[in-house]
Amino acid sequence: MTTKSEATIDDLYHAPGKAEIVKGELLVMSPTGGLSGYAAGEVFASLREHARRTRSGWAITDNNAFIVNLPGRRSISPDAAFYVGPGPRVRFYQGAPVFAVEVRSEGDYGPQAEVEMAAKRADYFAAGTQVVWDVDVLLGETPVRSYHASDPEQPRLFRRGETAHAEPAVPGWSMPVDDLFPPAGGGDSDGH
Repeated sequence: MTTKSEATIDDLYHAPGKAEIVKGELLVMSPTGGLSGYAAGEVFASLREHARRTRSGWAITDNNAFIVNLPGRRSISPDAAFYVGPGPRVRFYQGAPVFAVEVRSEGDYGPQAEVEMAAKRADYFAAGTQVVWDVDVLLGETPVRSYHASDPEQPRLFRRGETAHAEPAVPGWSMPVDDLFPPAGGGDSDGH
């Protein structure tokens, strides 16, 4: 009889792409589609400008891991984040970001996806994240749902034409919701 050992931080470091340690297993995630990747990149770029201007933390891009110590979860890897701990090192960030962004991809829809996303938000909050954005640029009438640790069941909704923020996690930062979408005229009719 063989027993399966739990995934370690060293396993995470050697993962073949973006991954998290959830329930003792290394969960490798599929690559992000173009529109979702674009939105995550725009959030990161806006956060990076804020971080440089205010020197109040670090803007973190996709495929970075944050080591947390929760029952059932040892790491999280948001699509974009703002972190106020020690600056970048060779290995992973220790502790959760104050602000995390999860951008939906094609597979992030349906009842099971909603359950999984709610569980991940709960993990973020348990680890110390103050605000989590659920960004839906594929189907959403309200592209940004901003969940807060102080009221995790009632998101603040930001629509196109509005300016979204992540108060109190990132004081003084905001970005237009329309910036999550590519400008008209870029690429061909298939979005390439």
